[in-house]
Amino acid sequence: MRRLNGRLRSSLIIGLQGIRARKMRTLLSMVSLFLGVLAVVVVQAGASIAERAFLADTELTVGVDGTKVAHLDAYSKPQVTGIALDTVKGRSDAVAMVGTQAVVGEPGVLPVNEGGAPIGENWGGSAPVPDGPVPGQAVEMHLTALTGDVRTFRPFRLVSGRWLDWGTKPSLAPRIVINEAAAEGFRQYHVPAQMTVPGVRNPVTPRFVGVVDDGTNWPQAYLRYDELSVWTPAEADAQGGGGGGGDLQVLMTGSSPVAQVLTTRVRAIGSDASIETINTRGDRTREIKLIRLVFLGMAGLVLLIGVAGILNVGLASVGERVEEFALRRAVGTPRLLLAGIVLTETLLTGLLTAAAAIGVGVAALKVIVTVVGSSEPLLRGVTFPWDAGVAGILAGLIAGILGGAIPALRAAGIPIATVMRA
Repeated sequence: MRRLNGRLRSSLIIGLQGIRARKMRTLLSMVSLFLGVLAVVVVQAGASIAERAFLADTELTVGVDGTKVAHLDAYSKPQVTGIALDTVKGRSDAVAMVGTQAVVGEPGVLPVNEGGAPIGENWGGSAPVPDGPVPGQAVEMHLTALTGDVRTFRPFRLVSGRWLDWGTKPSLAPRIVINEAAAEGFRQYHVPAQMTVPGVRNPVTPRFVGVVDDGTNWPQAYLRYDELSVWTPAEADAQGGGGGGGDLQVLMTGSSPVAQVLTTRVRAIGSDASIETINTRGDRTREIKLIRLVFLGMAGLVLLIGVAGILNVGLASVGERVEEFALRRAVGTPRLLLAGIVLTETLLTGLLTAAAAIGVGVAALKVIVTVVGSSEPLLRGVTFPWDAGVAGILAGLIAGILGGAIPALRAAGIPIATVMRA
């Protein structure tokens, strides 16, 4: 073992000396390999960032992995809403989401985005009819009333203002957080601060307190359920209407007992609860791996060009050092050590190239994040992924081995008699 360690140390020292003595050849090898290693680093970094962005967007619209989602039928059985609200009341491991529509703006007019469509798009809303509502200054939103902080399960990104606060008493003027699509609509159309909600007799005066990125491109708003229910008629609340709610979901942690309790209570009234567990990473892992392998294969082709460059330079270097290697053989240097010297040089060249490529990748990502990060949600808070650095180092090592194997074998095969001819 000590002898082997001595040979490794000798290979490293002599290899470093060889690199110092042939700086230009080393530089040429690095240049030919640089683009290949950089391609591997960029592909791996891009795949990691894309995977992170995909999972982050899915978490916003569906939920984090491990979250249980109960889909309840509040249309045919309105009392299901009351059961769900009672089940999650006072719990921190479950949140009920009651969905409905709301129109903010002039009363009795057709919204500019009828049906809650994205601003500027048309989801096939009905055309104006004689003696019917006419288009006016109003924006329609999908309204979600919450019983607690849903960000535990769907981590909305706060853009401005603040999120809903359940630590205060319900207000008669509901505090509302809108998404970026709704905020864009209110920037384009200056509408009266008057909100009409199905099932609520009188118009509501909302207070917009914040803007979030929730991953959707249609106008969406969030508010406390208890603030909306203040305006709900008693008969609607008794049936579980809760402000005209129809869409009903309950989000809960994987270990929460709410799922079993809720299912039992809902079945007792002749309804049912469809419960699913979010597993986005597991469902998409195969697709993500396949895409990554395709792009890594393309980067590998570029890397092979760099390997050919190292091989070419290595063969030329060994051809110029025939007398040196023959002399070393004459003084007792083992063939294995000669091969190790050449291979060490190419490995060090590969590692230096990998370090340079990783450095360029880190610097380029920082520049991109600094320049366009504020306008692109995908790049907010992005850091260089460590797995891209590991991939770059492995690419450098593999290139060093492939490009140095043949020159190393050629150096080990040089006969001692060569020094006599020299």
